[in-house]
Amino acid sequence: MSTMRENDAALLRGAAIPTAVVGVIAVVVGALVASGKGALGAFFGASLVIGFFSVSALVVGRASRGSAYAAMNAALLTYTVKILVLFGLIVAFKDATWFDTKVFGLTIVACTVVWTVFEVRTFGKLKMVYVDPDRTDRF
Repeated sequence: MSTMRENDAALLRGAAIPTAVVGVIAVVVGALVASGKGALGAFFGASLVIGFFSVSALVVGRASRGSAYAAMNAALLTYTVKILVLFGLIVAFKDATWFDTKVFGLTIVACTVVWTVFEVRTFGKLKMVYVDPDRTDRF
Protein backbone atom coordinates (compact mmCIF):
# COMPACT_ATOMS: atom_id res chain seq x y z
CA MET A 1 0.00 0.00 0.00
CA SER A 2 2.81 2.42 0.77
CA THR A 3 4.29 1.72 -2.66
CA MET A 4 1.10 3.04 -4.27
CA ARG A 5 1.33 6.21 -2.18
CA GLU A 6 4.99 6.59 -3.10
CA ASN A 7 4.11 6.17 -6.78
CA ASP A 8 1.29 8.70 -6.50
CA ALA A 9 3.64 11.18 -4.82
CA ALA A 10 6.33 10.58 -7.44
CA LEU A 11 3.85 11.16 -10.27
CA LEU A 12 2.64 14.36 -8.64
CA ARG A 13 6.17 15.67 -8.01
CA GLY A 14 7.36 14.62 -11.45
CA ALA A 15 4.71 16.73 -13.14
CA ALA A 16 4.13 19.56 -10.65
CA ILE A 17 7.73 20.73 -10.30
CA PRO A 18 8.42 21.25 -14.04
CA THR A 19 5.00 22.86 -14.44
CA ALA A 20 5.74 25.27 -11.59
CA VAL A 21 9.06 26.16 -13.25
CA VAL A 22 7.25 26.90 -16.51
CA GLY A 23 4.68 28.90 -14.55
CA VAL A 24 7.41 31.07 -13.03
CA ILE A 25 8.95 31.60 -16.48
CA ALA A 26 5.49 32.51 -17.82
CA VAL A 27 5.02 35.08 -15.04
CA VAL A 28 8.35 36.70 -15.93
CA VAL A 29 7.58 36.68 -19.66
CA GLY A 30 4.06 37.96 -18.98
CA ALA A 31 5.50 40.81 -16.92
CA LEU A 32 7.92 41.71 -19.70
CA VAL A 33 5.30 41.51 -22.45
CA ALA A 34 2.22 42.91 -20.75
CA SER A 35 3.44 44.38 -17.44
CA GLY A 36 1.55 43.58 -14.23
CA LYS A 37 -1.59 42.38 -16.01
CA GLY A 38 0.48 39.87 -17.97
CA ALA A 39 2.21 38.61 -14.85
CA LEU A 40 -1.13 38.27 -13.09
CA GLY A 41 -2.65 36.40 -16.05
CA ALA A 42 0.31 34.00 -16.17
CA PHE A 43 0.19 33.43 -12.42
CA PHE A 44 -3.55 32.79 -12.53
CA GLY A 45 -3.20 30.39 -15.49
CA ALA A 46 -0.32 28.41 -13.98
CA SER A 47 -2.10 28.18 -10.63
CA LEU A 48 -5.24 26.94 -12.32
CA VAL A 49 -3.40 24.17 -14.19
CA ILE A 50 -1.38 23.05 -11.17
CA GLY A 51 -4.48 23.10 -8.97
CA PHE A 52 -6.68 21.21 -11.44
CA PHE A 53 -4.17 18.51 -12.25
CA SER A 54 -3.01 18.07 -8.64
CA VAL A 55 -6.54 17.58 -7.38
CA SER A 56 -7.25 15.09 -10.15
CA ALA A 57 -4.08 13.12 -9.43
CA LEU A 58 -4.82 13.01 -5.71
CA VAL A 59 -8.47 12.00 -6.13
CA VAL A 60 -7.77 9.30 -8.73
CA GLY A 61 -4.78 8.02 -6.74
CA ARG A 62 -6.90 7.72 -3.63
CA ALA A 63 -9.79 6.08 -5.49
CA SER A 64 -7.46 3.57 -7.17
CA ARG A 65 -6.84 1.98 -3.78
CA GLY A 66 -10.48 0.87 -3.78
CA SER A 67 -10.96 -0.70 -7.20
CA ALA A 68 -10.43 -0.06 -10.88
CA TYR A 69 -14.08 0.96 -11.17
CA ALA A 70 -13.67 3.54 -8.42
CA ALA A 71 -10.58 4.94 -10.12
CA MET A 72 -12.37 5.25 -13.46
CA ASN A 73 -15.38 6.90 -11.84
CA ALA A 74 -13.11 9.34 -10.00
CA ALA A 75 -11.24 10.16 -13.20
CA LEU A 76 -14.46 10.81 -15.10
CA LEU A 77 -15.93 12.85 -12.26
CA THR A 78 -12.85 15.05 -11.85
CA TYR A 79 -12.66 15.55 -15.63
CA THR A 80 -16.32 16.61 -15.74
CA VAL A 81 -15.90 18.98 -12.81
CA LYS A 82 -12.78 20.53 -14.38
CA ILE A 83 -14.61 21.14 -17.67
CA LEU A 84 -17.56 22.74 -15.86
CA VAL A 85 -15.32 24.94 -13.71
CA LEU A 86 -13.23 25.96 -16.72
CA PHE A 87 -16.40 26.83 -18.66
CA GLY A 88 -17.58 28.89 -15.69
CA LEU A 89 -14.25 30.73 -15.53
CA ILE A 90 -14.33 31.47 -19.25
CA VAL A 91 -17.81 32.93 -18.93
CA ALA A 92 -16.95 34.86 -15.77
CA PHE A 93 -13.72 36.33 -17.14
CA LYS A 94 -14.65 36.88 -20.79
CA ASP A 95 -14.57 40.66 -20.35
CA ALA A 96 -11.90 40.80 -17.65
CA THR A 97 -9.55 43.74 -17.84
CA TRP A 98 -7.63 43.21 -14.59
CA PHE A 99 -5.35 40.58 -16.18
CA ASP A 100 -4.09 39.81 -19.67
CA THR A 101 -6.33 37.08 -21.07
CA LYS A 102 -3.94 36.19 -23.91
CA VAL A 103 -1.07 35.55 -21.49
CA PHE A 104 -3.53 33.65 -19.29
CA GLY A 105 -4.58 31.37 -22.16
CA LEU A 106 -1.05 30.78 -23.45
CA THR A 107 0.15 29.95 -19.95
CA ILE A 108 -2.66 27.42 -19.53
CA VAL A 109 -1.70 25.73 -22.80
CA ALA A 110 2.03 25.69 -21.99
CA CYS A 111 1.55 24.41 -18.44
CA THR A 112 -0.93 21.75 -19.56
CA VAL A 113 1.50 20.43 -22.17
CA VAL A 114 4.39 20.41 -19.68
CA TRP A 115 2.29 18.66 -17.00
CA THR A 116 1.14 15.99 -19.45
CA VAL A 117 4.60 15.33 -20.88
CA PHE A 118 6.26 15.07 -17.49
CA GLU A 119 3.46 12.95 -16.02
CA VAL A 120 3.84 10.47 -18.88
CA ARG A 121 7.64 10.59 -18.53
CA THR A 122 7.46 9.95 -14.76
CA PHE A 123 4.91 7.16 -15.20
CA GLY A 124 7.23 5.46 -17.70
CA LYS A 125 10.10 5.56 -15.20
CA LEU A 126 8.12 4.11 -12.29
CA LYS A 127 8.00 0.40 -11.67
CA MET A 128 4.25 0.23 -11.21
CA VAL A 129 2.50 -3.10 -10.89
CA TYR A 130 -0.34 -3.39 -13.37
CA VAL A 131 -1.73 -6.55 -11.81
CA ASP A 132 -1.65 -6.91 -8.05
CA PRO A 133 -1.56 -10.64 -7.24
CA ASP A 134 -2.41 -9.94 -3.58
CA ARG A 135 -5.72 -8.26 -4.38
CA THR A 136 -8.79 -10.17 -3.38
CA ASP A 137 -11.37 -8.35 -5.50
CA ARG A 138 -11.49 -9.46 -9.10
CA PHE A 139 -13.50 -8.25 -12.05
